[in-house]
Amino acid sequence: MHDTHSTSTVGHAVVTGASSGIGEAVARALAARGYALTLVARRAELLDGLRASLNTPVRVFARDLSDSDHAAAFLPEAEAANGPVDVLVNNAGVQYLGAFAEFDPADGERLLRLNVFTPLRLTRAVLPGMLSRGRGAIVDIASLAAIAPTPYMGYYNASKAALAAASESLRAEVAGRGVHVVTVYPGPVDTAMGQAGYAAYGDSVAVKATPMGTPEVMATQIIQAIDDRIDRVIYPKAYWAARWFPGTTRWFLDRFTPRPAPKR
Repeated sequence: MHDTHSTSTVGHAVVTGASSGIGEAVARALAARGYALTLVARRAELLDGLRASLNTPVRVFARDLSDSDHAAAFLPEAEAANGPVDVLVNNAGVQYLGAFAEFDPADGERLLRLNVFTPLRLTRAVLPGMLSRGRGAIVDIASLAAIAPTPYMGYYNASKAALAAASESLRAEVAGRGVHVVTVYPGPVDTAMGQAGYAAYGDSVAVKATPMGTPEVMATQIIQAIDDRIDRVIYPKAYWAARWFPGTTRWFLDRFTPRPAPKR
């Protein structure tokens, strides 16, 4: 755990999976908006580098959040330093590709703990305080896979569909009580995870032709959703069609998704 110097802030934001990709971009955008930050991820050296580059109070916690039973253990120390959590960004996650019949169930269940159980634990930990104060925002980074399940991503599809369903229902549950829930459905985004997913399909023309966004634009849209109380973000915008035409999207994915290249 480390922190930076103190300065005036607009609130306290927690970002999981903050060491790279979408999480890092969201952390930078929140810092620019004046939030004190708590950043959580496995890679301490990347968290420390990010902390050093931000001009806002930052606490970093190197944690393996797949241990969902202890996922919220960092919160008391984080809140003692930066105050009650005003924004929770549930971004930490992992993606595995492969034929379901050949997949190690232990890996799949670890994915479920990280992608579903941990964000729900963290939400449960901060939500009562937000409701009592009458303000707060919870941002759940789901996936387009929650709307359009893709072959060869069985556990991942299940995890993101579960998180999205919980997120969408919670928004209605807390409506009118000052807490807003944003459900985010990224399509392909140019991150390490996104590039690894593309690489798994080899030289597929269909995969290479799909639109890909950037973490920075994704982060900008998430901040706008927090500020303007927008219910959901689907990015890149081309993928809104998947929400409005799920049957057509499923037909296309079922027939044209290539089998991932064998692991070497």
